[in-house]
Amino acid sequence: MKPLDVSRYTHAHQFNEGNPLAEKNTLRAVVITAVMMVVEIVGGYVLNSMALLADGWHMSSHALALGLSAGAYALARKLAGDRRFAFGTWKIEVLGGYSSALLLGVVAALMLFQSVERLFSPSAIHYDEAIIIAIIGLAVNVLCAWLLKDGHHGHEHAHGHDHDHAHHHHDINLRSAYLHVIADAATSVLAIGALVGGKFLGAAWLDPAMGIVGAGLVANWAYGLLRQSGRILLDAEMDSPVVQEIRDVVAQDFPTAAISDLHVWRVGKGRYACILALVDTTPIAADAVRRSLAVHEEIAHVSVEVAQHP
Repeated sequence: MKPLDVSRYTHAHQFNEGNPLAEKNTLRAVVITAVMMVVEIVGGYVLNSMALLADGWHMSSHALALGLSAGAYALARKLAGDRRFAFGTWKIEVLGGYSSALLLGVVAALMLFQSVERLFSPSAIHYDEAIIIAIIGLAVNVLCAWLLKDGHHGHEHAHGHDHDHAHHHHDINLRSAYLHVIADAATSVLAIGALVGGKFLGAAWLDPAMGIVGAGLVANWAYGLLRQSGRILLDAEMDSPVVQEIRDVVAQDFPTAAISDLHVWRVGKGRYACILALVDTTPIAADAVRRSLAVHEEIAHVSVEVAQHP
């Protein structure tokens, strides 16, 4: 018996188009951050400046996180054709974002510890040198933030329905890298304000106080990113608008059918896979169900099972 040719019925399972520009710019940000980190650490040892040395090691954590994001892009691209990944390699990028968010949380904890310690055990601050360092650090972070600004919106698709899915199109990996840079920039701004206040007002307590405020800000960003990426990694998105849209399509186009099973999970930026099981007293063609769901282009992969109730 001649084997069936199923090539016309098969399709790819890589649902993420990638983000080459973000990958390239993230790598550039890694290089810039790493160079600044080395300059600050070497300068700290040469100039015997603890402020410069501390800022250099602080920047090293962000260089590591940015390197993690760049590595996730490269790995997802390299393994795109690997058949071991049932629904593509996009979640490698999400995992990179999650891991980066964990590092962001560690940075926040270290900032809090050092700030509280400095608050109760103040030490002399070399204001002029520290202000220059903070300004240079801020300039580097602004440059990196410009490189990593959320430019993936141009890859989004328009939808012919009312629900707004814009937030589901975010590049989680790019967002994590961007937040690391913004966190560093925010701490630089707070540091500049505190150092200027300390220098001209004699309020030395402003430096550790602003450190505590910055730690809280960074921790909040880390929590938000962990929550967002964790939901995707755990497929915990059955409360997404697209799930209700699937139910609405079934109710409108197949009013006598009942949904006996429904699973929806993310497989790319703003792209979902769906397993749908229906029960009806009259025959329903699975292809008809798929055609009805095709109006929602964010549903990239649909498996339909129909059972006829006697």
